[in-house]
Amino acid sequence: MTTPSTLPTAAARAETPAAVPAPLPRRRRRAPKAPSALLARTGVTALLALATLYTLLPLTWLLLSSTKSRADLFGTNGFAPGRDLHLAENLEQLFTADGGVYLRWILNTVAYAGVGALLATVFGVAAGYAFDKLAFPGKERLFSLVLLGVMVPGTALAIPLFLLAAEAGLVNTFWSVFLPGLVFPFGVYLARVFSASSVPDEVLEAARMDGASEFRAFRTIALPMLAPGFVTIFLFQFTQIWNSFFLPLVMLSDQDLYPVNLGLYVWYSSALSQGHPEDYLLAVVGSLVAVAPLIAVFLMLQRFWKSGMTAGAVK
Repeated sequence: MTTPSTLPTAAARAETPAAVPAPLPRRRRRAPKAPSALLARTGVTALLALATLYTLLPLTWLLLSSTKSRADLFGTNGFAPGRDLHLAENLEQLFTADGGVYLRWILNTVAYAGVGALLATVFGVAAGYAFDKLAFPGKERLFSLVLLGVMVPGTALAIPLFLLAAEAGLVNTFWSVFLPGLVFPFGVYLARVFSASSVPDEVLEAARMDGASEFRAFRTIALPMLAPGFVTIFLFQFTQIWNSFFLPLVMLSDQDLYPVNLGLYVWYSSALSQGHPEDYLLAVVGSLVAVAPLIAVFLMLQRFWKSGMTAGAVK
């Protein structure tokens, strides 16, 4: 028999909390599946392979065509080798045609591009360093003009340059093609970027406190630090002048002053319009020889060029 003391009272029952139902587990939202790493890698590889193929196919055709005779050049597939190897004969014919004018075109191009790009790089690096490290009135406005020059294409300047050269009496002379190559606004912009990332202001201040002039500080301290940028700017300008065509076409009428691109165009036009198929073969072999110096310069300066392009990327 239950005693009254063991029975729960109404107050005790009121104080007992009611049972709370457990919350239902939440469903986790599945994140959208990322593309497979293998598919992404395959896509990138395919794009790189297409870019490589696009670059190498013209060179392959040029190399194979340069080894053919005139009959094989017009009678076989462009990407198929000829029946015999005629590269040595074609090269001999190239350098003896028209009294050896092709060698003169190559030397002209070396002068236009090699010497011109070197001087343009010196001027551009010095100007970019001055825009970065020196203070002078109107600096940013002048630099805005430099940037404006970067955006103007070279072909748009050919006719104004021709008119200026005509006023100065320089048309159909070496200087009419050489002097415009000394101006490289994009090189000035790159030089300022390289100077800001490679030349510490503290080092220059220490040199000035030791009594070094601005020119000596630039020549002995800043210029060695800017060597990768110097090589990069030189390669850009060298390639641009070497491949220049429209400016020499406007300026020059004497074949002895032609750069190699304009000379090859004359041979190609002669083959098409005047019925000289031998000139077509000369243009093909001459194009192969004209590409070789560009490849050689890039390979020789590749180490400096790579380090120059990545300067300032890692702090």
